[in-house]
Amino acid sequence: MSQDITELPITPSTPAGVDEPGPDNVAADGGTPADRRGQIAWALFEWARNPYVLLITIYVFAPYFSNQVVGDPVQGQAIWGYINGFAGVTIALLAPFLGAIADLGGSRKPWIGAFTLLMVPAMVVLWFALPDDGGIGIAGVTAAIIIIAVAYEFSAVFHNSMLPSIAPHSRIGFLSGLGLALGNLGGLLILIFMLVFFTLPGNVPWGFVPDTPLFGLDQSLFQDSRISGPVSGLWLAVFALPLFFFTPDAARNAVGLVEAMRQGVARVMQTLRKLRHYRNVATYLGARMLYNDGKTAVLIFGGVYAAGVFGWGALDMLVYGIVLSVFAVLGGFLGGWLDDTFGSKAAILTSIGGTTLGLVLAVSITPDEIFFQPYPDAQPVWSLPFFQTLPEMLYLGVVLLIAIFITAAYANSRTMLARIAPATMMTEFFGLYALSGTATAFVAPILVGWSTDVFDSQRAGFASILVLLIAGMVVMLYVREVRAERAPEDQ
Repeated sequence: MSQDITELPITPSTPAGVDEPGPDNVAADGGTPADRRGQIAWALFEWARNPYVLLITIYVFAPYFSNQVVGDPVQGQAIWGYINGFAGVTIALLAPFLGAIADLGGSRKPWIGAFTLLMVPAMVVLWFALPDDGGIGIAGVTAAIIIIAVAYEFSAVFHNSMLPSIAPHSRIGFLSGLGLALGNLGGLLILIFMLVFFTLPGNVPWGFVPDTPLFGLDQSLFQDSRISGPVSGLWLAVFALPLFFFTPDAARNAVGLVEAMRQGVARVMQTLRKLRHYRNVATYLGARMLYNDGKTAVLIFGGVYAAGVFGWGALDMLVYGIVLSVFAVLGGFLGGWLDDTFGSKAAILTSIGGTTLGLVLAVSITPDEIFFQPYPDAQPVWSLPFFQTLPEMLYLGVVLLIAIFITAAYANSRTMLARIAPATMMTEFFGLYALSGTATAFVAPILVGWSTDVFDSQRAGFASILVLLIAGMVVMLYVREVRAERAPEDQ
């Protein structure tokens, strides 16, 4: 630890240390805030974007792609890993430049609009991904997913950067939380909509379920899975509009595009060089890169793994997604309780430890194994058309715990940085926090893809995520929950 830094022990109740709030008629960046309609429209953009994550990357399209488009669950998981890995590499290479442009201010809505225009048609075209490499095939899906993933990530960069310019200091926390809440609520509602109107019809005799799928979709042609792309695209196109109509944008930046990128990247490099004076914070960011990659991979591949191992279709996956989304809410409360009671470091170790244990238990369950012990001839435990056997029910229970711990870890991670970064350099270090979330985002998907390929096993590929979770926990042990003061050169 550099002798230039004085570190102060803090308690879980120590405030994060932010600038003094200004009046409500002044935005956090010193300008004029948006009216309430403009602020709500900003938060609603999360409602517009989030269904893509749930429908396409986790619960519906990804399992369909792996099992039906590729036609081999093992190879499908490997290819899905490589697709997400390549998207992660692209994001990591471009993130410093796009983040620099966003940080230097200027108009953000043209960028958000451009990324939205890329995402919508790329989502819609997924309808044409047919079984056995038909239609746009594996190559077309690969191109579409990479376009969507990159545009999705960078739309978030510019969307997030608008917040200080549209809200006073006193409403920033509320609007940020509102955006996350709306995103989660929108995702949950669209999962329920997909289940009730596309997948349940014809499978259950329930009065509130239509007799046939909406729009006459043919479930035998997997149209109830393929429709996830157009639904996500239409949802985004419609609910993104309020942002462009009602949320004010900053004036165009006088600095040119190339110069903005040059200045921004130079600032990033300058901040990175400063980390030698803030080694405790640097160690934490390194730990987070490892375990955050692991958490994200568990989310991305949990559905693909379950669909391949248990043979789950759209019906099972939608119910699975709805149940997990509901239980994930509990993770926010658990994370807050752990943080307030034991401190951020202990909370992170508990959350990641719980995720790690849950992943071990998850890969220990197959249709004919429970906790690595043989369980032959599993019989249905109820008459409902999903999760019919004991192994499936146990797997669901284990993954519910994983969802709770992963959500808790996301909450704890932000709080940890707020506790240990210099109180007057929060913006700068949260910029590094965001960058660290994308810098190695390709590692976990490629690791899963490679492990699945090498061992010819979905179980081995999914289990490989343990390497990142455990490595993150080990590095986290060396992080101290103390706040660093500014180095002399930063005074």
